[in-house]
Amino acid sequence: MNATIIDGPIPLAPDIAGLEPLKQMRSRWPMIIGGLLTIAMVVGLGRELLGSGLAGLHRAVPTSPAFYIAFTLLYFSAPTGDWIIFRRLWGIPFVGGMIALIKKRIANEVVFGYSGEAYFYAWARSKARMVAAPFGAVKDVSILSAIAGNTITLALFAIVVPLGYQLLSAAGYLKEVIGSIVIVMCTSLPFLIFSKRVFSLARRTLWWIFSIHCLRLIAGSTFIAFAWHYALPTVPVGMWLFLAAARLLVSRLPLVPNKDLLFANFAILIIGQDQELSELVALTAAMQLLFHVVLIAMFGLHGLVTRKKG
Repeated sequence: MNATIIDGPIPLAPDIAGLEPLKQMRSRWPMIIGGLLTIAMVVGLGRELLGSGLAGLHRAVPTSPAFYIAFTLLYFSAPTGDWIIFRRLWGIPFVGGMIALIKKRIANEVVFGYSGEAYFYAWARSKARMVAAPFGAVKDVSILSAIAGNTITLALFAIVVPLGYQLLSAAGYLKEVIGSIVIVMCTSLPFLIFSKRVFSLARRTLWWIFSIHCLRLIAGSTFIAFAWHYALPTVPVGMWLFLAAARLLVSRLPLVPNKDLLFANFAILIIGQDQELSELVALTAAMQLLFHVVLIAMFGLHGLVTRKKG
């Protein structure tokens, strides 16, 4: 029986050849998702800045340098806490990791909820050599962040609400606040009951991540209290710490329709100075937006420089 000799390379079968573009697409999807979410961040920042952001920046700015130091520490407290967590889990670098985590925060605030987690997951997948299976860790860290926030909220509820009971009743928010607390408790219970099926990481690691999230939340409330104190030094630091706790509580209540209005009314009732306080709240929101814009611009320049060097 004569053997047929084939001269030249054997052509790929049609089904195998068809898999090549699919393989390339799968390898590029993290970069595509990351790029789309970055564009969405820029669009969202532009909308916010042209909306109420510029009005907030026109407010009277504090002259104390300590205000800007405390605000900077406040801004970076959240991504720093996340970096500490993922540094231990994955060994991420400082510069690249912080850039990705700050973008995660910006996406969550100006695009839509948990879009930052999608961006960070795509970033982790693009670093396949460093992170083999990032989904489980990103999922666990995000869930624990929500549980830590709910835990702090319940603790603050026990402190703040008894003192502000009359204000909540007069403003018509008491039922909404109590209903929100019930929802907060119900959203955390399933994750705790079915923790063995929900979480991927070891229990000891989960408790460590939970503690980092709690410390991050407490640090953020402390930094904003000191920033407000340096902006309005006539109000004692202890009072600002109390209001920072109230702000954190109000921000996590799902059934309260106008969180900023409730917090402003509560703060004005406690310390007075309604005009100064309103300007300070507007300035704080505008400063955070300004930090977002500046950092996104810096990250864009950093990406261009590193791309040219590469």
